Parts: sequence; C-alpha cells; structure tokens
Amino acid sequence: MRAEKFISPDEDYFEDHFPGFPVVPGVLLTEMMGQAAGKSLDAEKVPRGKSMLAKIKSAVFREWVRPGSTVELLAEIKSSRPEFATASCQAKVQGKVVASAELFLTFVPINDFSPAYRDVILEEYLLKHPSSGK
Repeated sequence: MRAEKFISPDEDYFEDHFPGFPVVPGVLLTEMMGQAAGKSLDAEKVPRGKSMLAKIKSAVFREWVRPGSTVELLAEIKSSRPEFATASCQAKVQGKVVASAELFLTFVPINDFSPAYRDVILEEYLLKHPSSGK
C-alpha cells in the first residue's frame, strides 16, 4: 500500500512540539504508517472487522519531518490472519526514508462502531481499484 500525506504548516501540534523548531511528532508518523497498513488490510474485504493499530513492535526515526513536507507512506503486510496482522512500514520525504516501523494490528468488530460509520477514503479507493479487494 502506498499513500501520501501533505503536512500543512497550519497543523496545531507545530505550536507546542519543539517550539522554534517545528517537526512532526514521531507518534504521528507512526500513526500515519499504521493507518496506511490498516487501509491495506481493510481493502482485503475479509469479514473480520476494522483494522486498528495495537502494538508498535519497533519504530525508528531517521530525519525530522518539517511543515510543508509531503510524506509518502509505504506499508507491506507481512502476515494477515483472522485475529491479527503484521506490517512493515516506511515513511519517506523526497524519496528518503525518514521513519520505519514494524507494526501489529488487530481487528475491531464492525458492530462496535456507530451504525452510520463509513470509511469514505477506502470506499473511494475500491471504486477506482475494484480488483484491489480480495
């Protein structure tokens, strides 16, 4: 799975996270990677629930990500089972790896979500790429 996220200079966290030296917090980079992995798993269309990041097995931050950057997120699913999945992920800026993580994801039953819940981003992706869902 490949995704992109533009880091707007207007993000609220820049005011508090290292004032005078605004950078994206590592936890947010990790969450971005986890969401990319989660979308990849949810696109499998396996009836096991919605994927959620449950454990950060490891994370490494190599470069600062500054306001105005576009982060490319890459997620490779290493295992996908009915109860859990694992993913190896990278975040890149201008082709350079700025962070990487090994993640563990679990699945929350869809009935635990609001009855009106929809994943609009995933729905739009699957409409454009109907062969992506298994």
